Amino acid sequence: MDRGQLAEFLRVRREALKPADVGLPAGLRRRTPGLRREEVASLATMSTDYYTRLEQGRGPRPSRPVLTGLARALRLSDDERDHLFRLAGEQPGPPPGPPSDVRVGILRMLSRLDVPALVLDAKYDVLAWNPMSAALITDFSALPVKERNLLRLRFLHGDRQAERFGERATHDFAFETAADLRAATGRYPNDPAIAELIADLCAGSAEFAKIWSFHDVSRQQSLCQMIYHPVVGRIDVICEVLVVPDRDQRVVLYTAEPGSPSDHAMRLLGVIGTQTMSVP
Repeated sequence: MDRGQLAEFLRVRREALKPADVGLPAGLRRRTPGLRREEVASLATMSTDYYTRLEQGRGPRPSRPVLTGLARALRLSDDERDHLFRLAGEQPGPPPGPPSDVRVGILRMLSRLDVPALVLDAKYDVLAWNPMSAALITDFSALPVKERNLLRLRFLHGDRQAERFGERATHDFAFETAADLRAATGRYPNDPAIAELIADLCAGSAEFAKIWSFHDVSRQQSLCQMIYHPVVGRIDVICEVLVVPDRDQRVVLYTAEPGSPSDHAMRLLGVIGTQTMSVP
């Protein structure tokens, strides 16, 4: 354990975070940059005294759960998390689960876009979305948090998926997302949320259980090309995926050819919003 380097690393990473980065109000009287020590301690579920001693280079060797809490509280990337573990004299091991926090910059981008956009984690949880994506796909805010997952929508509530997205695309999505989820189990072998998702899908969908038994492993490649909306009709979309590597997240954008009938339908969808949408 390198106490001096660990202390300096914790201090620098704490001072680099803004309160808004972790969902805290900035307040009016902040004498030091970044987060306060007590805020990091609270986010990491440890005492302020213990965290202070670590940052001052005089604390005991932190356990793996403590290091995991610190990595989560300080919003460390996978590389930074590994470095933290090594400074504490521990081998990093696999990350506990896909990060669920979305960068503030990504959230701001979503709010400013005039096209449907959403953010997915490695297990296809929908972490963030804008009003246009809610109008195009479904109103995610009306779903319980657990159900805001594209695999649950496809396999457990998928009666109308072929009608909405086309039979071939729906078929390909099923196989490719199952293989992608299998790859995620390798990256996050100890994540209980992924294990619960797989158990629910296998129990609730014979189709998924059969596909899962093939043990295919790959990253999803196919992109949606057509969506049939119940109000504005068919929309031919160009689907782009932007990867956020340090969060293992994907930003999915849906656009249409400018000036095309699909573009006009998309603009109409922006006016209609989610008023006439129903949860699939």
